[in-house]
Order: sequence, then structure tokens, then C-alpha cells
Amino acid sequence: MSEARRIEGVVPAPGRLDKTLAEATDLSRERVKGLIAQGAVEVDGAIATSASAKVGSGAAFSIVLPPAEPLEAEPQDIPLVITFEDDALIVVDKPAGMVVHPAAGNPDGTLVNALLYHCRGRLSGINGVARPGIVHRIDKDTSGLLVVAKTDAAHEGLARQFADHSIDRRYLAVCAGHPIPSEGTVDARLGRSDADRKKMAVLPDGSSRGKHAVTHYRTLRRFAHAAEIECRLETGRTHQVRVHCASIGHPLLGDPVYGRTPKALRATLSELSFARQALHAAELGFTHPVSGERLLFRADLPPDLRELIDELAR
Repeated sequence: MSEARRIEGVVPAPGRLDKTLAEATDLSRERVKGLIAQGAVEVDGAIATSASAKVGSGAAFSIVLPPAEPLEAEPQDIPLVITFEDDALIVVDKPAGMVVHPAAGNPDGTLVNALLYHCRGRLSGINGVARPGIVHRIDKDTSGLLVVAKTDAAHEGLARQFADHSIDRRYLAVCAGHPIPSEGTVDARLGRSDADRKKMAVLPDGSSRGKHAVTHYRTLRRFAHAAEIECRLETGRTHQVRVHCASIGHPLLGDPVYGRTPKALRATLSELSFARQALHAAELGFTHPVSGERLLFRADLPPDLRELIDELAR
């Protein structure tokens, strides 16, 4: 079992304690709340007792991360498409249909199961569970690139880049209709939907809930009732591209949660048996947390998405 670790820093902006610490570290807000409840968080030398307490900018904080708990997931010999690998990290081209991390309903067959086998357990344990290595995620039915940390130092270095939005992320997608203007920016805060807690939603301007989210889109090709678009992310929120595209009236084709396939395209998707959101993480760039080298990786469109685009082009 790994040893306890300590994260120290300074609060960057005033606000609720759990929210500001989540934004200042790689920890989720729920994880911060749990650590506060355990008495593992200090602010200006005093143990924090309330997640909702207000804290000022410049306050010094210290968080003790307890030893990682054993991971219940078992290594599984599942083929992986590896784009890059060294002693610190691994970049994987995840297929659509693969869940990133074991959870209720998906206890195995996940990317973590495959990584545990491939890496022989050499994955970081910074998020409270031994050896998962997961720095960020993409949805089960989204294909494309993910970077996974093998060491805690790599995990911390990558997490900082995700937190300060210095990661380059480019997605390719097919949306319903033709965005007008053909390129632009969606700057809309995202949070849990009040109507369905399993869904994300655009929140009203000025809302204190959720997180700031920015997506830059550009139309690459227009088809009769759809368009191929490129989305570059400033932030990486849950379901960001899917929700932002739906919010401007152009949901992704095949999206079972945030969009309804236009009637004119239903037959096409049915004939191709295309039953997922048309979204692919095509490009991922970051600074190597050990060498300092700037890296950029690309993943070709998977066959199902290429077939859909070719059919729409006809």
C-alpha cells in the first residue's frame, strides 16, 4: 500500500472552501468534501471543518491524502491501441464502447482493466485508489485519445496542465444541421441538470453552480442535413462538446442523451447501425511532465465514424 501524501498551496480566489480547493488541485469537489470531513484539510494552520466555509484568496492550505485503497479491478488481457508510451505515461486511442474506469454496471472490460494488465500494475495512485493512472476521461461511446499516468509525479504534472487549461484537445464530430455562424465559440457554464441528475446542462449566466466551460467550433464540411465540425476545448468538463453543441441547436448525431436525430437521417444511421454520439478525440497535446518536451498526438477517425461521414457525403 502506498504512503500518505500532502498537497500544499495557496487559494487562488475567494469562495467556498471545497470549490476553491478543487479548482486549485487535481482533486474533485466531492473528494475534497470527503477529506474535509476526515479532518485532512488545514487552512492557515487550522483544521477545516466545513466544506461550505468561505475562504479568502492567498490563504495557505494543506491537504493530506491517505494511502491509496487497493483497487478491486483485475488485470485483463484486452487489446489496446497505443499511440505513445514511456516510463512516465501512456497515450491510448480508446475505441467507442469501452468504459474508462470500472463502476456499477461495468465492473470489468474497462480501459483500467486493460492498463493494469499491459502496465503490470505500474500506474499512479494519486486519486485515492491504487494504480488507476487516470488523469482525465472520455465518454464510453466517444472514441479517441487519452493520456494515462504511470507515476504520481507524471499524474501531478499532467493534472496541473488540465487544471490550467494548457492541454490541447481537438475533437471531430458530426452534428445535426449547419451551425450559423459556421465557426464560433460557446462560452456557457455547465453543471448537473435539475431535471435529470445523470445529465449535464447549460446553467444560467451568473450561476454559482457548475463550472466555466468554453468550446471553439469550426465547420469542416456541410452535408444535406448535417455537418462535420471541429471542436477545440479550452476546458474539459463532463459531456462538454455534447451539451454545448446541443445548446446551440446542433446536437451530435447518434447522441442518445442530448440530441434527437433528424428524421431525414434516421434511416442512414439505422442502415449503418451507428448508435453512438458521433464524437472522436482526434488530437491531444501536452508538455511531458518529466522531460518538458511539448508533445502532440493524433488519432485517425475510427471506421464507423468514417463510414458515416462518407455516407453523408454521398
